[in-house]
Amino acid sequence: MGKSGGNAIAEALKTYDSLGAVECCMVPRNGGISGTLEGSFDTTECYMVPNRLLPGNRAYLDGNLVRRNLPLTAREYVIWDNELAGFGLRVRPTGKRYWFVRVRQRGKHRRASLGCTEDVDALTARGEARKLLAEVALDGLPQRIGVKIAPVMSEYVEEFWNDYARHWKLSTQKRNRDAFRRHILPDFGAMRIDLIGKAEITRWRDSFADGRGMRFNRSIPVLAAMFKYAEQLGYIRKGSNPCRGMPRYKANKKERFLSSLEFRRLARELEADDAAYPAQVAIVRLLLFTGARVSEIRDLQWDWVQLPRLLLPDSKTGPKTIYLNSQAVRIFDGLSRRGDNPFVFPNAKGNRPIQLDPWWHRFRRRCALPDVRIHDLRHSFASVGVRENVALATIGSLLGHVLPETTARYAHLADDTIAQAAQRVSGGLAGTLGLSA
Repeated sequence: MGKSGGNAIAEALKTYDSLGAVECCMVPRNGGISGTLEGSFDTTECYMVPNRLLPGNRAYLDGNLVRRNLPLTAREYVIWDNELAGFGLRVRPTGKRYWFVRVRQRGKHRRASLGCTEDVDALTARGEARKLLAEVALDGLPQRIGVKIAPVMSEYVEEFWNDYARHWKLSTQKRNRDAFRRHILPDFGAMRIDLIGKAEITRWRDSFADGRGMRFNRSIPVLAAMFKYAEQLGYIRKGSNPCRGMPRYKANKKERFLSSLEFRRLARELEADDAAYPAQVAIVRLLLFTGARVSEIRDLQWDWVQLPRLLLPDSKTGPKTIYLNSQAVRIFDGLSRRGDNPFVFPNAKGNRPIQLDPWWHRFRRRCALPDVRIHDLRHSFASVGVRENVALATIGSLLGHVLPETTARYAHLADDTIAQAAQRVSGGLAGTLGLSA
């Protein structure tokens, strides 16, 4: 090997050392054509390529790596991806960087260029590399005819929304539209949906690890529904939904239950506000007596009031019947309808239900309960039911739970009751056996 060739290789090795490289192998030069690997295996006409078994020579190829100031050498060198075998980044002496994928097809190596990093982002390049590797792996096998070309996510969102979203409730449409705009399109909008794989979804999930886990939990079902519909349209193959099995972030459910002292404090302040804020006070009292969700009482319409029950045509879990006790019935007896307004608790203009939050935030401070949310009244209703030995299944029916496991979150509140029952049983057995209880 000539002196100049030896110096070039030594310089390339120094470059790989700066990237954490400890060992390389030789791959023949491409003669300047990125699509083939033709040429001599003469070591003076080769590139230094990191050994795939040595992770120190590899890196995860993403936008962060591309934006780094990678060292420049007299000759081109390659950085291989540590996750997708064959996917690489070529760094030229001019500083230009190009994505490529190296495949072995029918015994021959081939290197296909995927574009310059200035024109193609990392996610798109990775998706194209994965697709090309899959096509090579399936080379020679029977291919399905007439496969649809999958659209990019930004175009598919419009198609999915027009076909699918109209079957959602209005509140669900609003929430999911926000998930599209804020969390899905910024990350996947420019990618073809058939190029989004498990790895991309996993890294998207990891981006929410900075305390935004609940936003991921609300967005992933929307994305999963989109891929499920894409399977039905033939854009992706059946059973390839990359969201399937993706773990959610663990939710720290807030459980706040009012004590007897706090109930009495709340009752006193409600009595004091009854004259100035009759509608707000009536809503809170109905929430206390029924355990209903705040929207089910606040948005109530007169047509749904069929004493002694409320017949809601729709709720979070579908049509629902709320059974009213005598205290709740007396509250409705004291309400009067405003003309032909359909709402039981209309706002000042009469065009929509009243807003409860402004008054509630001030009211709970006066009660010295600044941490109590309006939804905690529903939890407190359930806790009183458990304390009064009402069966969990019955409590679930009163709250309108569809799944038993939803009500099971209140099971621990029955620990004292169960312990007392165990003590009575053991005391009876002790007496029968002639032992001291």
